[in-house]
Amino acid sequence: MALLTIQDETAAGSILHQLELEIAQEMLTVRDLIARRVHQEVAAYNHRQAGIFNGLVQPTASERALNGFRLRQPTPIDAEEQLYKALEGFQQNSYFVLVNNRQVESLEEEVWIGAGATASFIKLTPLVGG
Repeated sequence: MALLTIQDETAAGSILHQLELEIAQEMLTVRDLIARRVHQEVAAYNHRQAGIFNGLVQPTASERALNGFRLRQPTPIDAEEQLYKALEGFQQNSYFVLVNNRQVESLEEEVWIGAGATASFIKLTPLVGG
Protein backbone atom coordinates (compact mmCIF):
# COMPACT_ATOMS: atom_id res chain seq x y z
CA MET A 1 0.00 0.00 0.00
CA ALA A 2 1.43 3.35 -1.07
CA LEU A 3 1.29 6.53 0.98
CA LEU A 4 0.40 9.52 -1.22
CA THR A 5 1.34 13.00 0.03
CA ILE A 6 -1.26 15.62 -0.89
CA GLN A 7 -0.54 19.34 -0.53
CA ASP A 8 -2.79 22.37 -0.89
CA GLU A 9 -0.73 25.20 -2.34
CA THR A 10 -1.11 28.78 -3.43
CA ALA A 11 -0.27 29.78 -6.99
CA ALA A 12 3.01 31.15 -5.59
CA GLY A 13 3.92 27.70 -4.22
CA SER A 14 3.30 28.24 -0.51
CA ILE A 15 1.99 25.09 1.19
CA LEU A 16 -1.28 25.74 3.02
CA HIS A 17 -2.13 22.23 4.19
CA GLN A 18 -0.71 18.73 3.82
CA LEU A 19 -2.20 15.28 4.33
CA GLU A 20 -1.29 11.69 3.56
CA LEU A 21 -3.60 9.20 1.92
CA GLU A 22 -3.13 5.42 1.86
CA ILE A 23 -3.80 4.06 -1.63
CA ALA A 24 -3.81 0.34 -2.48
CA GLN A 25 -3.45 0.59 -6.27
CA GLU A 26 -0.80 2.42 -8.31
CA MET A 27 -3.15 3.82 -10.99
CA LEU A 28 -6.20 5.92 -10.16
CA THR A 29 -8.43 8.36 -12.02
CA VAL A 30 -8.35 11.99 -10.96
CA ARG A 31 -12.04 11.64 -10.01
CA ASP A 32 -11.18 8.78 -7.63
CA LEU A 33 -8.21 10.69 -6.20
CA ILE A 34 -10.42 13.69 -5.40
CA ALA A 35 -13.12 11.41 -3.95
CA ARG A 36 -10.69 9.63 -1.64
CA ARG A 37 -9.22 12.91 -0.47
CA VAL A 38 -12.64 14.45 0.24
CA HIS A 39 -13.94 11.36 2.03
CA GLN A 40 -10.83 11.20 4.26
CA GLU A 41 -11.05 14.91 5.15
CA VAL A 42 -14.76 14.69 5.97
CA ALA A 43 -14.36 11.48 8.00
CA ALA A 44 -11.53 13.03 10.04
CA TYR A 45 -13.55 16.19 10.75
CA ASN A 46 -16.77 14.29 11.55
CA HIS A 47 -14.85 12.09 13.97
CA ARG A 48 -13.66 15.07 16.04
CA GLN A 49 -16.45 17.58 15.11
CA ALA A 50 -14.55 20.55 16.42
CA GLY A 51 -12.12 23.16 15.25
CA ILE A 52 -11.24 24.05 11.69
CA PHE A 53 -12.18 21.94 8.67
CA ASN A 54 -9.14 21.79 6.37
CA GLY A 55 -10.93 20.64 3.25
CA LEU A 56 -10.68 21.10 -0.47
CA VAL A 57 -13.99 23.01 -0.70
CA GLN A 58 -15.98 25.13 1.75
CA PRO A 59 -18.86 23.32 3.47
CA THR A 60 -22.34 24.84 3.55
CA ALA A 61 -23.02 26.86 6.72
CA SER A 62 -19.37 27.65 7.34
CA GLU A 63 -17.17 30.71 7.29
CA ARG A 64 -13.58 31.14 6.22
CA ALA A 65 -11.00 30.97 8.96
CA LEU A 66 -7.24 31.06 8.91
CA ASN A 67 -6.12 27.85 7.16
CA GLY A 68 -9.60 26.39 6.70
CA PHE A 69 -13.30 26.75 7.41
CA ARG A 70 -15.16 27.03 10.73
CA LEU A 71 -18.69 25.62 10.88
CA ARG A 72 -21.23 27.92 12.51
CA GLN A 73 -22.80 24.93 14.29
CA PRO A 74 -20.69 21.82 15.06
CA THR A 75 -22.59 19.36 12.85
CA PRO A 76 -21.40 16.50 10.67
CA ILE A 77 -20.33 17.41 7.14
CA ASP A 78 -21.98 15.55 4.24
CA ALA A 79 -19.19 13.80 2.29
CA GLU A 80 -21.26 13.40 -0.89
CA GLU A 81 -22.16 17.10 -0.95
CA GLN A 82 -18.48 17.98 -0.47
CA LEU A 83 -17.48 15.59 -3.25
CA TYR A 84 -20.03 17.12 -5.64
CA LYS A 85 -18.66 20.61 -4.89
CA ALA A 86 -15.06 19.41 -5.30
CA LEU A 87 -15.70 17.75 -8.68
CA GLU A 88 -17.65 20.79 -9.87
CA GLY A 89 -14.80 23.04 -8.70
CA PHE A 90 -12.27 21.03 -10.72
CA GLN A 91 -14.43 21.28 -13.85
CA GLN A 92 -14.92 25.03 -13.35
CA ASN A 93 -11.18 25.63 -12.79
CA SER A 94 -11.56 26.74 -9.16
CA TYR A 95 -8.40 24.73 -8.55
CA PHE A 96 -6.10 22.56 -10.57
CA VAL A 97 -4.25 19.39 -9.71
CA LEU A 98 -0.62 18.44 -10.26
CA VAL A 99 0.28 14.78 -9.87
CA ASN A 100 4.03 14.15 -9.80
CA ASN A 101 4.53 17.79 -10.94
CA ARG A 102 2.34 17.34 -14.05
CA GLN A 103 -1.00 19.11 -14.42
CA VAL A 104 -3.92 16.76 -15.03
CA GLU A 105 -6.59 17.81 -17.51
CA SER A 106 -9.68 15.68 -16.87
CA LEU A 107 -11.45 13.79 -14.12
CA GLU A 108 -11.17 10.55 -16.11
CA GLU A 109 -7.40 10.82 -16.62
CA GLU A 110 -5.49 7.98 -14.96
CA VAL A 111 -2.44 8.92 -12.91
CA TRP A 112 0.36 6.94 -11.27
CA ILE A 113 0.33 7.27 -7.50
CA GLY A 114 2.75 4.59 -6.38
CA ALA A 115 5.44 4.92 -3.72
CA GLY A 116 6.91 8.43 -3.66
CA ALA A 117 4.11 10.03 -5.68
CA THR A 118 2.82 13.50 -4.80
CA ALA A 119 -0.34 15.44 -5.60
CA SER A 120 -0.71 19.20 -5.29
CA PHE A 121 -4.04 21.02 -5.32
CA ILE A 122 -3.54 24.64 -6.38
CA LYS A 123 -6.51 26.76 -5.31
CA LEU A 124 -7.17 29.76 -7.52
CA THR A 125 -8.46 32.99 -6.04
CA PRO A 126 -10.91 34.97 -8.18
CA LEU A 127 -9.89 38.57 -8.79
CA VAL A 128 -12.16 41.23 -7.35
CA GLY A 129 -13.10 44.24 -9.43
CA GLY A 130 -13.54 45.00 -13.10
